[in-house]
Amino acid sequence: MPVPQSTSPVDGTATPCGRMLPVWESGASPLLKQAYNRFHERLRVLAGGNAGRGSCSLVMSTRQDKDWLSLDQKENYRLTITGDKVRLEADGPAGILHAFATLLQLARTTPDGVVFPDIRISDSPRFRWRGLMIDVSRHFMSIPALHRQIDAMELTKLNVLHLHLNDGAAFRVESHVFPQLQAVSAHGQYYTQAQIRELVRYAADRGIRVVPEFDVPGHALAILEAYPDLAAEPLPSANAACTGSSACIAGGNANNPALDPTNPNTLIFVEKLFAEMGTLFPDKYFHAGGDEVVASQWTRNPRIMAAMKDGGYADSSALQGAFTARVQAFLAGQGKTVIGWDEVLSAPVPKNVVAEVWRASKWIGTATQAGHPVIVSSGYYLDLLRPAREHYQVDPYDVKATGLFGEELDYAHSTHFRLADAFALDPGMSPLTGTQENLVLGGEAALWTEVVSKPMLDQRLWPRAAVLAERFWSPASVRDISDMERRLPLVEQRLETLALQTKQDHRAMVARFGTSSTEAINSLLDVTSPVRNYTINRMAKKAGDAILSWPIAIATPDSFSALRFNSLADAYVHGDGSGKAELEKSLKGWVDNAARFQKESQNIPALEMVRPISEQLSHLAQAGLDALEGKEDETHLTAARILLKQQEQALAASSWQLLPPPLPQPPGGLLIDILPGIRALVERESAPNGKNP
Repeated sequence: MPVPQSTSPVDGTATPCGRMLPVWESGASPLLKQAYNRFHERLRVLAGGNAGRGSCSLVMSTRQDKDWLSLDQKENYRLTITGDKVRLEADGPAGILHAFATLLQLARTTPDGVVFPDIRISDSPRFRWRGLMIDVSRHFMSIPALHRQIDAMELTKLNVLHLHLNDGAAFRVESHVFPQLQAVSAHGQYYTQAQIRELVRYAADRGIRVVPEFDVPGHALAILEAYPDLAAEPLPSANAACTGSSACIAGGNANNPALDPTNPNTLIFVEKLFAEMGTLFPDKYFHAGGDEVVASQWTRNPRIMAAMKDGGYADSSALQGAFTARVQAFLAGQGKTVIGWDEVLSAPVPKNVVAEVWRASKWIGTATQAGHPVIVSSGYYLDLLRPAREHYQVDPYDVKATGLFGEELDYAHSTHFRLADAFALDPGMSPLTGTQENLVLGGEAALWTEVVSKPMLDQRLWPRAAVLAERFWSPASVRDISDMERRLPLVEQRLETLALQTKQDHRAMVARFGTSSTEAINSLLDVTSPVRNYTINRMAKKAGDAILSWPIAIATPDSFSALRFNSLADAYVHGDGSGKAELEKSLKGWVDNAARFQKESQNIPALEMVRPISEQLSHLAQAGLDALEGKEDETHLTAARILLKQQEQALAASSWQLLPPPLPQPPGGLLIDILPGIRALVERESAPNGKNP
């Protein structure tokens, strides 16, 4: 994962490779030697220290690439494995790095050591931009935590790390030009300039570009805490000095405060700040945000309105368009290309401004029709906690993949949601033409961190980010959901072995509950997942940071145990009885777990909150067990159907993209993931003349 462009078997006999003997036909740069050393060490880790017997030659050939670490770098490679001979050919360093990643996925450990299959692969990416966006403003992520993500990106062939570095919560980079940004607005957690340079070097060694985002003119509270004279309106605080406390945004939204674009000092500030930050991030692309500006901050300010009239700006969109054009012109003079969220398209801006589409897939069509390059993140927001299969089905070329429609759109209109139409699906949108497709640079998996702390980072990103790596790299025809779900646990295990610390963080978070045993909570978390879309954000508004230590913060969007159970149950009702013993064991375990959880959760509020979920899981498991054992008890079947309906309503309660439907949420925000399997068993038992295999 990602699936290569083409593969074919090669006649030969797989040979254990206790040692890899590197041969550089074209010479090796220091970068490639470091890459080989990483590859060799990772092979050693996979082998568990067992070098095994035998040796293989690893012959490598590449060329210099003048476009290295740019959008146009050469990433193709050819890999041939025959017996004890491995040959890599690439047109640039990126191809060698990608070939190493493929070899690590092909490697199988045996008692004799590492073995590779005999195979020929010719591979290149479908899209040039394959990004991962991490918001480090809402919750600060340490440099070691970012290193782990970069390592996982290298292993899955993602090539752009997009860092969202300022927002309402904090400004996260040291500035020598505007030192108040870290003194006032970082709240003690920021990256020094030396750390940023080291991070950029670390990523570059792995073929990954780092693109910064400094969001203007909206999402500017952290900037305005340090430099309030740039505000469109006074910060909502009674304090003379706003220091980041909740008083700064009393009764408001931390995302809303905006810069005043009519203030000459605002452009001076932005240009000086971006010039300084541009020296830290050498990439050609620079993300300037531009999203979610609340226009009323400008339109209710008489001074700004007078300036708009004098400047001939018809509305706030025209004013923001002029601001974006000024930012674009300045950054172009620095050799940079501006990226903005798709709101920047609300007024004409220079065509080389890249639009990052997030609100709905229709904006892919709108942006490319206007001649703008596009990066797609709509459908790829990992913080919405959708299972991998939902993200996997969204193609960057599909202008109808995401957007509000049906009941949700009607509900949005009825509640006077002012952005409903911007997020709406456009059923009349025409498919992209070939010219428009050429403007789609690629996509980004995005993680906003309002409800993601550092211990949650690895599990909230992976392995779903690997699924999107495949969507951005592999042919469009690679769409088999069942095959993806078959491979995903293996990919997760390998990433955990080589890069991540998901299991370690999971154990630490569970240990904080202070139970004498973690068996009961782990059994529950093994087959539950968090509520989806923005439901958890709304829960967090009431619960605050306490939610970061609830079970919902530990549960993962994809339960592999539940997927297996559901698959076995489906096979069973269709006549395959080979999994019956495993089904029985699982069901009995969940039935019995309720009593253990009841005992372990005593006097622990975060666990007592989800005790009803544990009990419901037990009742559902008992219904499945009864059906499996052929107990034809109509009372039990009726109760099971009612419980299934309740659980399906709980799933529906977080099924809308933006606004939760008017349905009650499950206790603690946990969803039970074995519903399809239980329903299959129960419905078979209740069918006329239903018989077990």
